[in-house]
Amino acid sequence: MMKSGRVCEPLDLSLFIIHPSSIIIVQMFYYLFNWINHTFAPPGGDLFRYLTVRSALSAITALALSLWSGPKIISRLKTLQIGEQGKVEAPKQHLAKAGTPTMGGIIILLSLIVPTLLWAELGNIFIILILVATLLLGGVGFLDDYLKVVKKKKKGLVGKYKIAGQVTVGLIIALTIMYSPGLFKYAGVDITTATTVPFFKNLVFEFGPVWYVLFVIFVVTATSNAVNLTDGLDGLSAGTVAIAFIPIGAIAYFSGNLQMSDYLNIPYLRGAGELTVFCAALAGASLGFLWYNAHPAQVFMGDTGSLALGGAMGTMMILCKKEFVLPIVGGIFFLESISVIMQTGYFKYSRKRYGEGRRIFRMAPIHHHFELCGWAETKIVTRAYIVAIVLAILALTTFKVR
Repeated sequence: MMKSGRVCEPLDLSLFIIHPSSIIIVQMFYYLFNWINHTFAPPGGDLFRYLTVRSALSAITALALSLWSGPKIISRLKTLQIGEQGKVEAPKQHLAKAGTPTMGGIIILLSLIVPTLLWAELGNIFIILILVATLLLGGVGFLDDYLKVVKKKKKGLVGKYKIAGQVTVGLIIALTIMYSPGLFKYAGVDITTATTVPFFKNLVFEFGPVWYVLFVIFVVTATSNAVNLTDGLDGLSAGTVAIAFIPIGAIAYFSGNLQMSDYLNIPYLRGAGELTVFCAALAGASLGFLWYNAHPAQVFMGDTGSLALGGAMGTMMILCKKEFVLPIVGGIFFLESISVIMQTGYFKYSRKRYGEGRRIFRMAPIHHHFELCGWAETKIVTRAYIVAIVLAILALTTFKVR
């Protein structure tokens, strides 16, 4: 708990900054193994060329890094009194969580970025785009958390500025894709401004340049906000994101593998397989963070983590041309968002129609509704994991049920 009488110290950003020389070193790490293999040809030296091996090492590195850095960052957040404020809009039992360190998304970002730099091919356009999107949205979330917790601005970053940040990221992704000729081809046809449709063979939906840009912006904004809305119970977002990124990683691997994409009759996207390394790192980082975020949580990810994770999810599906699979693989986040939209929409409609606002759920997002129905927090989270696993399996079946 934070001591109310003590003045909060300025946030020391130096703890979370990776020195440029360190970045250069980890960038060389992937290429170092290739050089050793080509120069000396040691037994098993070509092992690190394999995407599956690098992905596994990426996940292990991320998990180890998050477990190692977690206590250090949590301790630092406590020292700086960067704690969650009691949310009056949440069920009353959540007031007891006031003072729990927040902005723990820094743990996830650190544990995600470093393994990706270590094990992925950094000249790959897919890796560059996913890193840019994740870091930029993490920065937007960091600024929001900083304003709320450190500067004590109740609403944090003004909504229109937060949306502006998300729109900007979506615009960067869309324009980069559109001006990267030959990056997306399917059966000899350019599908740059199109996407595939699940459950149908050889069917793509063409948006056209303008609508495609708007669609990408919508996907990035919607997914980042969806994970943000889901982040309301201990372990809910971290666990469900980790589960969702397992099939997303498989989708990236299939899309970047010529034989597998041909067998599954999906677009072969040369270079997209490298995204598997990122997905593995994200799953490992999320699981490591979950170690400290499980009930009762020692730290919350805050917008720093939720906006970054949600944006990464949306960007991944955009880069793999599987945007229409998002409501399945991210079904938990989709349900949370829909519950808020339905609650808000019906409240405004009923207030206009009947003179008083009425509600569909006892409280939105829907996980709070279940709390007010008497479900224990751990039961809600565990059942969400079960549903997320089922949805992950269902998402993978879309490749064969066609």
